[in-house]
Amino acid sequence: MKIAIGSDHRGFSAKERIRAQLESLGHEICDFGPDSNKACDYPDAGLAVASAISTGGADRGVLLCGSGIGMSITANKVPGVRAALCHDELTAQMSRRHNDANILCLPADLIGDALMQSVVKLWLTTDFEGGRHARRLEKIANFEQTHLKGC
Repeated sequence: MKIAIGSDHRGFSAKERIRAQLESLGHEICDFGPDSNKACDYPDAGLAVASAISTGGADRGVLLCGSGIGMSITANKVPGVRAALCHDELTAQMSRRHNDANILCLPADLIGDALMQSVVKLWLTTDFEGGRHARRLEKIANFEQTHLKGC
């Protein structure tokens, strides 16, 4: 699977660990930065990863910042993106099963490394259930097509 990844300075160290995890699982990684923990703005990497998902340049994405909130807000501005902020295994699993989340947002300052790696692995291996959930996602996609033309 091709996975786009990015963070801000607060999420940099965790991004590097998650990147190594993803590579060890055999995934192709597109790293949208940053390349250090020097202060930077979360929308830069957030929009780059979300754009890669929206255009089909990557299959899934992972974004990290201190709380995960800024990345989630940013990524969800891009049509076709379903970014989910997950704090534990249950939210990761449900974001995939019911919402077909294509970007996982993680709070680098709020959860430990072992939990974060468990969340990533579970999120990557959980399938979308479809059915009634697909109907709901179709409503979102229809709204995007109708109201976000030209965006």
